[in-house]
Parts: sequence; structure tokens; C-alpha cells
Amino acid sequence: MIKQGLQAFSGKRVLLLQGPAGPFFARLAKELRHTGAQVFKVNFNAGDWFYYRRCAFNYRGTMEEWPFWFESLLRRLDIDTILLFGDCRPIHRVARAIASQHGLEIGVFEEGYVRPDHITLERFGVNGYSQHPRNPEHYADQPAPGPKAQPVGRTYWAMAWYVFCYFTIGSLGKPFFRHYRHHRPLTLLEGLPWIRAAWRKQWYRWTERGIQEQLTGPWDHRYFLVPLQVFNDSQITAHAGFDSINHFIETVLRSFAQHAPAETILVFKHHPMARGHRNYAALIRRLARESGISPRVRYIHDQHLPTLLDHARGVVVINSTVGLSALHHNAPTKVCGRAFYDMPGITYQGSLDKFWFAAPQARPNRELYQHFRAHLIAETQLNGSFYKLLKLPGVCAGLLWNTQKKPSS
Repeated sequence: MIKQGLQAFSGKRVLLLQGPAGPFFARLAKELRHTGAQVFKVNFNAGDWFYYRRCAFNYRGTMEEWPFWFESLLRRLDIDTILLFGDCRPIHRVARAIASQHGLEIGVFEEGYVRPDHITLERFGVNGYSQHPRNPEHYADQPAPGPKAQPVGRTYWAMAWYVFCYFTIGSLGKPFFRHYRHHRPLTLLEGLPWIRAAWRKQWYRWTERGIQEQLTGPWDHRYFLVPLQVFNDSQITAHAGFDSINHFIETVLRSFAQHAPAETILVFKHHPMARGHRNYAALIRRLARESGISPRVRYIHDQHLPTLLDHARGVVVINSTVGLSALHHNAPTKVCGRAFYDMPGITYQGSLDKFWFAAPQARPNRELYQHFRAHLIAETQLNGSFYKLLKLPGVCAGLLWNTQKKPSS
């Protein structure tokens, strides 16, 4: 979908559904119109409306009425391309199924597979729904990696501000969209965990001082890193095979206790976006105590992830894109859920119980990984951010399309 750049949308009739929190879809619509595309938008709550107020349809019906309304809109507008953010949201699952039945082009945006300087745009679906071949032979003859991406810089505070405004306006505007049910709580109370997250970040900086130095010093290549995902991540609910993050933690810890070498330790790393929403300290302490391995278990939060990946003996994930980062750092990686990058030669294919001993011999095939990554970037990744504009001429949606001239590295 992205290899031809923006010109691939020239003359198309494009329908935008929900986008990331912020003005990204409004900016994207402006770019698409410059190519000659006709662009339409559907808003589902006041947060959507706040960021895309002009020339949009406001859907105020129920989920039961949505399929019929959506199908009627497709016919009335003669839509041929649909763009959306996140393919596991209830409204998007329905829309994607109907669009597929009608043979329409579907583009799914998501946070970047290759971070921090990319976002994802993939045909049909992302992550577990990705159409990438799971056959390593497919990538053997792929071209070498292209030029380096333009650095985006820090996006956290821009994203936090957009999310705050989205949830605030969405909550205040509920009377106008009374049937809408968000995939996360759309209330003013959602701001409280973000305040708690800011306080916890400072607390953990103090209480966990020195831990990274221990992991990169005395515990160098003697620890297994388990990066946790956000508790309500759609990849957990749709593609994981686990009931919850708690279930995943218990599975990994008990397997480690029974099968890992005695000289190793287990390190759980909390997801920064869930810092204010969840705390697994009590659960991890209890499970470690019951398994008799309390001295061999750590629970950390804001340490520098690339450094941790460089010094880990192995990495265990459900299906997070952190797994791709682990592979990029040549760390043996075990995927416990369903992930498009889980294939022979790249990730460990045996059981979790066997991974603890097999990890030192399970590093990814470097050449295969490089070809796979190059294919991934060429086919699905756009240089840029949903939340921060690249400072380049002609870039109004924050993205550097693949056919645009990239700056020299």
C-alpha cells in the first residue's frame, strides 16, 4: 500500500474511521486531497469530533445498527479505500469484515513495528492479522536495508496532551454520542492514572537506582528479560492465548522456577504506558515466594530498554513489537503468543520450558533478520510520528512517504 507513496491514493474515494488521538487524520486528509483523492470521515465520539470537526459524519447509533449504517454509507459514497487506526477495536472489526466482503482496499495504521522513528500502515491488518509470510525463505532474497530514517525525537508529551484532550472532550461530549462504547474508559477519571504515572516515574527513579548497573555488570547475560505489554492492549485480547498479563506473568515465572539454570535471574519490565494503571509487584512477589525463587526475580520500570536488550541472556514476550527490538539487538527471543515475526531462524521455536537452557544457542540468524527488517520497512513502515511533525518541507501529516527523497544520513 505504501510503496507508491501518496500518489497511490490519487483519484481514490477514501473513508477515514477512527484515528490515533490527535490531529493526525485531519492532517492526513489534507495531504490526500492534495493528490486528488476525495476524503470522508466518520466520528464516533466527541473526542473524534474535536480533532476532525469539518466535513465529517457523526455516527450516533448503536453497535447493532453500525453494520447496516456503515454498509449504506459505503454504497452512497462509492468508497473504494478505508483507512483506520487499530484493527481490533469493535467498530473496526465490523468495518473491516464488511469492507473485505465488498472487495475494498483496507489500510490499517498502528504504532510502528520499527521504533522509534516509524509508524505502521499495512494492508488488511496488523500484528496478528498481518499478511506477512511466515516462511523465512520468502525473505532470503529481499533487498538490503535502505537509508536511515529521519529522527523524530521525543513524542511522549505531545501524545500525552492529545490523549488528555481526547478523553476530556470525549467524556464531556457523551450526551451527544450516548450509544458509543470506547475500547478504553472514556471518562475524566482516566486522567488520574496519568497523574499517578508521573508520580510513580519519579518514585521508581529513586527506588530502582543502581539496578541497571547491576544488570549490565554482575548480572550481564545472566538474566532473562520479560517486557510486559499494556494490560488492555488489543494484542493481548485478540492474539495472545492468555487471559491477562497476570496469567502471562504466572506462566513465565513458574516455568522459569522449574526449568531455568540456577545461576540466572528473571526480570519483569513494566510497560511505561501502564505505569499509572497497574502494579504487578504484589503478584510477582507472591508467585516468586511460592516458587521458592524470590532472590532470583526482579521487577523494574524505566530502565533503558536497548541497554537491557544488549545484556540479556534471552527475552520472553507475548507478541509485543519489543520482540523486534530484541531481535535487532541480537537477543534470543521466545514469543508466547501469535506474532508475525515468529518464524524459524528469527525466534526460538521450542517450548518456553526449554528456552531457558537453549537461549545461548538461539540467537537470530543475523542475515535473515536484516532481510526481514528491510522487507518490513519497505512494505509497512512510514518514517514519522502520529504526534509530532517531521520538520521537512511538504510534510503536513508528520510522515515521510517512501517515494519522497530522504535526507542524507
